[in-house]
Amino acid sequence: MDGNTRKSWRDVLVGFVETPVFRNFVTAIILLNAVTLGLETYPVEADWLARMIPIADAVIVSIFVVELTLKIIAYGPRFFKSGWNWFDLIIVGVSLFPDAGAFTVLRAMRILRVFRLFSVMPDMRKVIEALMKAIPGMSAILAVLALMFYVSAVMATKLFGASEPMFETLGASAFTLFQVMTLEGWAMDVARPTMETQPFAWLFFLIFIVLTSFAVLNMFIAVIVDSLQSKHFDEEEERAAKSEAEAQTDRDLLQAELVSIRTELQALRAAIKP
Repeated sequence: MDGNTRKSWRDVLVGFVETPVFRNFVTAIILLNAVTLGLETYPVEADWLARMIPIADAVIVSIFVVELTLKIIAYGPRFFKSGWNWFDLIIVGVSLFPDAGAFTVLRAMRILRVFRLFSVMPDMRKVIEALMKAIPGMSAILAVLALMFYVSAVMATKLFGASEPMFETLGASAFTLFQVMTLEGWAMDVARPTMETQPFAWLFFLIFIVLTSFAVLNMFIAVIVDSLQSKHFDEEEERAAKSEAEAQTDRDLLQAELVSIRTELQALRAAIKP
C-alpha cells in the first residue's frame, strides 16, 4: 500500500513539472533573468533599482533551485540520465558560487542561465540536438577547410609575402585569408592593395573564395539541413511506431474480448441445450 501511495505521489509530481503552466513559468523566469542581467551592464542611477537587481537575481536563482529539486524528486535516478538535466544542473550550480574572491569570474558566466531556454523549449532543443548530430559530418568538412587554408596560406606567403605585410608570415596570411573568406572588405582592403604589386593576384583570391566561401561553407549548411530533416524523420517514425503499438494493443484487447464473448456464448449454449 505504501509503495503504491508513494508511486502515485511521484506520478502526480512528474505530471506537475511537465505541465505547460510550469514550463511556461520557468521560461518566463529565464527571460526575466536575461533582462535583469542585461540591466547590470548599464549604469543604474536609481538607488532602488540598484538594490532590487541583486534581490531579483537571488530570488530567480532560488526558483531555479526549487525547480531542479522538484524534478530530482519527481524523476529520481532518471533525472541524471538526461544530458539536458545535467546541463541545467551545471548552469544553476555555477550560479550558486559567491561573486567574490576566486569566483569573481563566474559572475560573468551567470548569463549562461539564458541558455536554459534550450532545455525548456522543445523546439529549440530539437535544433540543438540536430546540430550536435551534425558535428561528425561537420568535422570532416572542417578538416577539408583547414587543409585548404594551410595550402592557401603557404602559397599566399610565397607569392605575396615579399611585397605585402598582410602575407609576411604564415600566421598573417592565414588571418588575412580568413578575412577574405568572410567577404568582409576583401576587395578594397586585401585584393586591390595586393594587385598593385601583383597584378594577377585577383585570380588567387577568386579561386580561394569559390573553394571556401561558396563551396566548403555551403557544405556546412547542407549537413545541418540534412541533420534537421533526419531528426524530423526520426520523430515521425517514432510517432508512427508509437501509434502502431497503441493500435496493436487495442487490437489485442478487442481480440481478447471477442474470445471471451465467444467462450461465454459457448457456455450459454451448453447450459440451455436439453
